[in-house]
Amino acid sequence: MDACPVCAALRYKIRKNDPGDIEGEHSRRRVPAKVMWYSPIIPCLKYLFRNKENAKLMQWHKEECKKDLMLRHLADGSLWRKIDRTYTDFASDARNIRFGLSIDDMNPFDEMSSGHNYWPVTLCIYNLPPWLCMKRKFIMMSVLISSPKQPGNNIDVYQRPLVEEHLLLWHEEGVRMWNEYKQ
Repeated sequence: MDACPVCAALRYKIRKNDPGDIEGEHSRRRVPAKVMWYSPIIPCLKYLFRNKENAKLMQWHKEECKKDLMLRHLADGSLWRKIDRTYTDFASDARNIRFGLSIDDMNPFDEMSSGHNYWPVTLCIYNLPPWLCMKRKFIMMSVLISSPKQPGNNIDVYQRPLVEEHLLLWHEEGVRMWNEYKQ
């Protein structure tokens, strides 16, 4: 496709002095307007629930988190309790997953004058115990944006596949997967 099916934006940048598709002329290599890599999260979640130990850890926030009014984990916080009160169906099932999304700029070549940046979008799973929430094994990099400058207000274009996948997970039926811990 040469244009976005949703917003009709061109797929490639328009260059000055490009002969285009004139017969007998070779056009220069077309440069994509936006570049990103997307890694689906549902297969990763299925993988986590297929392992008995990981599946048990994914339900820690509901089954093993201490309820003594001390703030040790996000599950002890007032916002977590508010979400539980608002979405009672979601809160009732310990297997439902709560994510933290993070986006940050990264310069891969460690040069301040470099004209290229990467923007990794990571998801942390907050169902896990506090000592595992930020371990590399449980952090998923779902989107990697490659751009000479920050995405700015166009970040929603890059987030579209991730949002669609989250909506699929949030849907009433959710996504069926095998839980090795609960069988």
